[in-house]
Parts: sequence; structure tokens; C-alpha cells
Amino acid sequence: MFHCNGWTFPWVIAARAGINICLRKIDAKIIFDLIREHKVTHYCGAPIIHNLLINSPEEYKIGIEHNVEALVAGAAPPAAMIEGMSKLGFNITHVYGLTETYGPASVCAKQSAWGLLPIGEQAILNARQGMRYHLQSGTTVLDSETMNQVPADGETMGEVMFRGNITMKGYLKNPKATKEAFKGGWFHTGDLAVINPDGYIKIKDRSKDIIISGGENISSIEVEDVLYQHPAVLLAAVVAKPDEKWGEVVCAFIEIKNGSKVTAEEIIKHCKNHLPGFKVPKAVEFCDLPKTSTGKIQKFELRKLVGAMKAIDV
Repeated sequence: MFHCNGWTFPWVIAARAGINICLRKIDAKIIFDLIREHKVTHYCGAPIIHNLLINSPEEYKIGIEHNVEALVAGAAPPAAMIEGMSKLGFNITHVYGLTETYGPASVCAKQSAWGLLPIGEQAILNARQGMRYHLQSGTTVLDSETMNQVPADGETMGEVMFRGNITMKGYLKNPKATKEAFKGGWFHTGDLAVINPDGYIKIKDRSKDIIISGGENISSIEVEDVLYQHPAVLLAAVVAKPDEKWGEVVCAFIEIKNGSKVTAEEIIKHCKNHLPGFKVPKAVEFCDLPKTSTGKIQKFELRKLVGAMKAIDV
């Protein structure tokens, strides 16, 4: 409950006369056992937590016969993860926010018509960042220089911005940072996104994580989504690797599933089948990915490692 008050779950569950069940550590067997024992109906977690459940031994998952609703947030969820949870029978709702917006501040509100689509298409729609919460007066994507809203074409990128009653007043004793964060009357998230024709927002990347290769912008999230589609990949993170010719190239760090085997060349081939050539990783490293206590992958730690990595001829 130390981070954003557990995404406000402790309060809303208490307000609904429910019971909060707390964990000392993240362990797939313990989670499934508690869901069975206490008939847990709701829980929340970062994509890495859901991924852990999807890839846990089958015997852990036996005997859960009631409906389980789950929130995912904390990082952009791969569509493959949402699809995997749906196959488990868990109903995933995607929410998005920041500490500065008191945790979740927008939700990918599901449309009834989506339920008629194939599960893969549903997962792609549910991976979007969605619509504003009621207490936010506005959630949109603006050009951070002109402060004009980007067109709802699903292609033009801008910065996600919030304003409303659950957006912070400012940073403690830091008026300079507060002024920068609220330039133009909106809170600047630092997340780059597009607005789809139906009004839903889709994050493309953190501004600091965009890879610029040969003058082309590459979304690390887009490449990671493709990596997660490979059956051997448990976790994936993409960062920029300095390159004399292109300025930067894509570098992929991958944690593989227990019992799986895959080579860098196989990963490259997989990416070539789904991405244009300039977005394909030029370096691949297999390792245990560094994570925070809430399950976020620490890309700043990975950036320290890229200099020593050998590029692959693709």
C-alpha cells in the first residue's frame, strides 16, 4: 500500500464492505491459493504480475471456478498479456495514471460490441489507455509546444495531459518543476500517445524511451509488443543503443520462460516478420531483467549495459 495507496484499492474495497487480502511477497502459487481460499473477486497488478500468473505451472490454476476481475497498470500492457489472462478466465480492465494523478486516472472502458470480436482483437483494443475518470476534468493528447490537441487519426503523436480534482497541486518545495509540469494549464505526463478515431488514447512510448534511428522515431512499446508474441519470451524491454551510422538502434533485453530455448537469430527473424527493418532489434541480450518492488522493469539499469553488447547483422 506504499505506492499510490495500492491504486486506491484498500479504500474502495473497505467502502464496499469488502475484505482486503494483503501479500508479503509476489508468488504465483500463493496468489492462486488465496484466490481459491478466499474467493477473491478483484485484484490489481502491473503487467509483470499478470505475466507471472499466465506462465506459472498449470496445477496452480486448477479449481478457480468464480469470476475474477483484475486491473492492469503501471506499464503499457502487451496485448499478448491481456489475451493470456482472458484465456485463464480472468477479466482484465486496463487503467492508466501516474503518482501525480493519484494513481489510475483513465480507464479503457470496454464496449459491448468488442465481446463479439476474436480474443486477439479484443486484447489489442483493451491495451489502450482509454477515457478519463469522472474526477478528471480532462484527459487528452496535446502538442506539447503549441498545446493544441492532436487529430484523432491514430497516427499523430503528442503528449498525454491531465487536469482535474485528482491531479496533484505541485511538487513539494519545487516551484520550478511544478511550473514546467503545468505549462499551458495541463499536467504534462511525459508519455507520448495518439488519439484513435473512437476517442481512445494509445500510448506509444515515454518521451525518454523513444529511439531515434536514422531520423525515424521508433516506439519501444511497439517493438516490445512484438517480442511478447514469441512463445519463448517471458519479459522484454527495449532501449536505444548508440550507433555510429544510425545514431541509435534498437536493443532488446529478454527474459525467457522456464524450459524454453531461443537464440538471438530466432528473435530477429520473428521481429522481421512483424516489423519494418529499421525497427528490428540490432542487438539481443538474454538475462534476468532488473525490476522495482512494484514489478516495473528498470530501463535505466539496462541502458548501462548496452555499450558492451555486440550488434547483430540484420
